[in-house]
Amino acid sequence: MIKNIEIVSLSRGIIGEPFVAHELELGKKRLQDMGLNVRFSEHALMGLDYIKNHPEARAADLIRAYSNPDVDMILCAIGGDDTYRLLPYLFKNDGLKKVVNDKIFLGFSDSTMNHFMLHKLGVKTFYGQSFLSDVCELESDMLPYSKKFFEELISTGTIKEIRPSDVWYEERINFDEDQIGVPRVMHDNNGFELLQGSPVFSGKILGGCIDSMYDIFNNERYDDSVSLCSEYNLFPPLEDWRGRILLLESSEEKPTPDKYKKMLGELKKYGLFDVVSGVLVGKPMDEIHAADYKKLLVEVIDNPNLPVLFNVNIGHATPRCIIPFGVPAVVDAEKQLIKFSVEK
Repeated sequence: MIKNIEIVSLSRGIIGEPFVAHELELGKKRLQDMGLNVRFSEHALMGLDYIKNHPEARAADLIRAYSNPDVDMILCAIGGDDTYRLLPYLFKNDGLKKVVNDKIFLGFSDSTMNHFMLHKLGVKTFYGQSFLSDVCELESDMLPYSKKFFEELISTGTIKEIRPSDVWYEERINFDEDQIGVPRVMHDNNGFELLQGSPVFSGKILGGCIDSMYDIFNNERYDDSVSLCSEYNLFPPLEDWRGRILLLESSEEKPTPDKYKKMLGELKKYGLFDVVSGVLVGKPMDEIHAADYKKLLVEVIDNPNLPVLFNVNIGHATPRCIIPFGVPAVVDAEKQLIKFSVEK
């Protein structure tokens, strides 16, 4: 049972800004009502400019959170786009390696980079939710599907299985205080969609936001992301991917089909689709470009025997499940089920 949770701003410092104060308080109260003691890392609330300009402070917060025996769970405040800049401050002197342990780490979006950093050190992590995006939801409570997984994680320390959500929600365009209690627009969800391959496949899951992964291979966003990620061998070597299930989900930028094709192309060029046992794909936010993405996945992967399961409730579309990385998983498209087993 998780008791003490620390919230870290490893990417964007938005939770320190006055315009999200109402969301911050909402989220703190929800966590406290779940019986959790909530603390924020030293720099987490210092705002957008400070966090952007001080990757060393972000890295120090993560190291301290892992080294503090009173912290049971590390929860990312939100994603962002430059978490790769933490690499030298975490790895140059083995600062992170010296303190990592098996406490829960949960985040998604650009936190994909943090998941890869921790994977390098043999740490199992959890992908799929963040403090601001999920716990601070402006509805009268967390979205029920999201809350179910969050409560399972804090009460059992793991996730047993995932089934599709019955519904999906349109993203909010207004997060002002007067939106507290205003429900989201809701639609029926179609469940998991098998695009190709065997309906049953297995392996340990790894991956995350395809936009963040693309930054490891391409300097369109930052001119040093490729060199820095290469210097620290952030992306797992091909042999490490063998037999794994690749998780892909797309960002709130709703990449165009052309951009999505380029991003998939980088992963294909690396050889991922030659070694993984299957691919899980998160529902795109607001279902934008969903039909195009499905066609492109089949076209770019160009291997009809590789299972590809689309429309998983993970990533930037709401509601969100939580996926354990590094745990044996069995995917069954016919049963609409992903089951996880805990290794002894």
